[in-house]
Amino acid sequence: MRYRLLGRTGLRVSELFFGAMGFYEGGAGKEHRAMLDAYEGAGGNVIDTASAYGESESVLGELLAGRRERLVLATKYSISRDQTDPNAAGNHRKNLVHSLEQSLRRLRTDYVDLLWVHLWDRRTPLEETMRALDDAVRAGKVLYVGISDAPAWVVSRANTLAEWRGWTPFAGVQVPYSLLKRDVERELLPMAGELGLSVAAWGPLAGGVLSGKFSGGDGAEGPTRVDPGTLGERDHAVARAVREVAGEVGASPSQVAIAWTRARHPFVHPIVGARDGRQLADNLGAAEVVLAEEALSKLEAAAVFEVGFPGDFLAECEADPWVFGEGYRRLDAS
Repeated sequence: MRYRLLGRTGLRVSELFFGAMGFYEGGAGKEHRAMLDAYEGAGGNVIDTASAYGESESVLGELLAGRRERLVLATKYSISRDQTDPNAAGNHRKNLVHSLEQSLRRLRTDYVDLLWVHLWDRRTPLEETMRALDDAVRAGKVLYVGISDAPAWVVSRANTLAEWRGWTPFAGVQVPYSLLKRDVERELLPMAGELGLSVAAWGPLAGGVLSGKFSGGDGAEGPTRVDPGTLGERDHAVARAVREVAGEVGASPSQVAIAWTRARHPFVHPIVGARDGRQLADNLGAAEVVLAEEALSKLEAAAVFEVGFPGDFLAECEADPWVFGEGYRRLDAS
């Protein structure tokens, strides 16, 4: 597995992140330890969890003994710790302080490498969130910060505030991204590319749909968060296209689906999770899959997607010499 820099920092992070959301099931058992060993053995070094993921942090705290410093440990705060307490949720300073202290105790560490804001809180001023995050960095309890599930304008404004005021900016964003969910291509991915942010992509298999389990592929057994009855023709058509490409390139459908999320944008890091070691080994194989342009075109033709306004409109303007003149098409981008 190869490595990239996290955003505009010097931190080296692996191509694939490991999602430990499911580590609360059964405690820190042999299977969880074996999965962590397999991920680290493949060269992976980013472990992603959250305060809201049940016992995941506590399980990881036990499993990370003896290898904490070799891994980039990421967790999140925002989601309620106590639904009867209005201040036990949100992106404000009080919840950040208490959530972070709880996470550090559970993870059995003095600091986390990356703290994500779990989602945008409309009721907390961005200034408060960014200053509170910067204070956590200055206190040495957090090294880098990012934000998950937020509009592009929120991320842009937050980093502008950080730049102007000398605070720690977001180094990355976390978003849902797969062939079946391409919405982030409208604003969030272009923003990340322009601002130099890393993108952690959750749900690259669309809840298992792109593994083929609901469209005649293998792996239909086991629990799933997807109700097969809710899947439409587009879902099945895309899953079939993934299976076809997988057969052509000699990979599994899951590997092809994960590889696609990385193919167009080198700053995208899929978050891979797994039910067991066998499934994890298959998903990790996506790091070795390179999709040719023909394969990418076939996949994207099945996953019909329109960028919409303003993206499509601006692209049309750039192609029209009436707008920027004939010389525009000979202008090399810097």
